[in-house]
Amino acid sequence: MALAVFLKLAGKNVTLIRGSINKGRGKYENINVQIADGNSHQSHLEITTLDNLSEIRGIIVLANKSFGNEQLAASLKTKIGNSPIVLLQNGLGIEEPFMRWQYPEIYRSVLFVTSQIIDPYTVSFKPVDICPIGIERGNKSNLDNIVAQLNTTNFKFKSEFHLQQIVWKKTIINCVFNSVCPLLEVDNGIFQRNGEALQIARSVISECISIANAKGIVMCAEEVELSLMQISQLSEGQDISTLQDIRSKKRTEIETLNLEIVRIAESLNKIDLIRETSLLGKLTKLKADINMSIYKRTENIRL
Repeated sequence: MALAVFLKLAGKNVTLIRGSINKGRGKYENINVQIADGNSHQSHLEITTLDNLSEIRGIIVLANKSFGNEQLAASLKTKIGNSPIVLLQNGLGIEEPFMRWQYPEIYRSVLFVTSQIIDPYTVSFKPVDICPIGIERGNKSNLDNIVAQLNTTNFKFKSEFHLQQIVWKKTIINCVFNSVCPLLEVDNGIFQRNGEALQIARSVISECISIANAKGIVMCAEEVELSLMQISQLSEGQDISTLQDIRSKKRTEIETLNLEIVRIAESLNKIDLIRETSLLGKLTKLKADINMSIYKRTENIRL
């Protein structure tokens, strides 16, 4: 929602498409974005569903939860023609469904922003750094054009031609935030406030780097920790998306974070190297699953 507002205010033609809901009529809503400097930005935006659109043209930006990519790759294939897609998602392997469906142009970003839903049409937004966009399948000229089209004053993007190391770095950071914070039920600032939480973060970083190294991705633990602490400081008081999802009784993205690194470690016969990362991921998924099952039982009783 934040990116849509900033693009619309920059004069772009923007439509929000609900990826998880297929039925329903299109509508227009005023969407408000509250940013870190205390200012707010508002725009009147069209919101619709996939079933209402026979074709979609332009730059297709996917900001859905990554576990929905398999279904979206199938349902979007006949609608977008040769339009490029840009994945605004964190995690490893998120592009694979679109690669299998032979999409002609696939680009992905690494997100260095935090956001939190305040109400259905209001979101708080804090940029941490410029978000890089790289090529999964495509070319430099189109990448530069996409970056020029998406870049705004408040939500900044840049072209990046060596994306994999950044993908791994941000994924490792997310493995920390998206497991420790939900399990402790605390905001992102915990790692700058609490030494014990930071020690857990360091263990996860060390374990995940061992798997990255085994995949040929060379990383420095001190550099990853520095970025983690920067995000922790800049998003003090903000809840990580996984904690927001658990509280809302929703499925989380932990399967493309901790549990994806577990799968990679298993494929390399190095599962013993990531005991804490694995345990934290499994506990986070269990917590989310329990919350969802309780919610479903409650809804059935009401019915």
